[in-house]
Amino acid sequence: MPNYLVLAKIFVEIGILWFIFYVILMFSRGTRGVHVLKGIILIALFFIITQKLGLDSINWILTKLFAISVIGFLIIFQPELRRGLAGIGQHRWSEIFFKEAEIIKEVVKASLSLSKRRIGALIAIQRESRLNHYVESGIEIDAKVNTELLMTIFMPNTPLHDGGVIISGNRISGAGCLFPLTQNPKVSRTLGTRHRAGLGLSEESDAVVIVISEETGSISVATGGKLTHDLDKDALSRVLNNLCKPERKKKDIASNRSRP
Repeated sequence: MPNYLVLAKIFVEIGILWFIFYVILMFSRGTRGVHVLKGIILIALFFIITQKLGLDSINWILTKLFAISVIGFLIIFQPELRRGLAGIGQHRWSEIFFKEAEIIKEVVKASLSLSKRRIGALIAIQRESRLNHYVESGIEIDAKVNTELLMTIFMPNTPLHDGGVIISGNRISGAGCLFPLTQNPKVSRTLGTRHRAGLGLSEESDAVVIVISEETGSISVATGGKLTHDLDKDALSRVLNNLCKPERKKKDIASNRSRP
């Protein structure tokens, strides 16, 4: 076989393996499965080291444990495996490259409408950290982000209006979700539960959380455990665009924040 065909075959195999590992990491991130994956990698490395060092007894024990652990893994993590396979089948691959500007536009429009009517709201936009755990605490939704749906969710006297909404990519993934309250003792006592929940989630993850006050109608954004108060349409659009752009997701926009 010519050398160039051998090289092409190697690159194709590497590409396929890379894609498989990438999909596994994407669906395990944010779940307890990711910790198991780390454990398996450590055990595999230890197994390789024992082989290199010629530790036959330990190597034999690990070989037997691996055979048993496969069955145990399938039994213990059956719910996660089922959910992951279902997610692969339901995944909208055509929507991977969604227009973030349009999503932000819908969120800003809904926030301004809710603010004008003084309807309290809590909207979390997922970035790098997966928010699956918090989605499961509420009602799972798989719907396109639009102003009308967001306003309907937060209408007073509806079952979901007291919780938070989570936006993952270009979809609303959950509503009525419970967010952790901030544990920062320096947070102002004047802040209500909704603002404390927004701050708490921003401390536990890198999510961008929009908080709309029911008393004043003011719009705030929590990120990195800090809160930006009293944002108008232009300021809210600017902050969300800065924080949610793919190339800026891992950067903090310090100039757009103020301490509570």
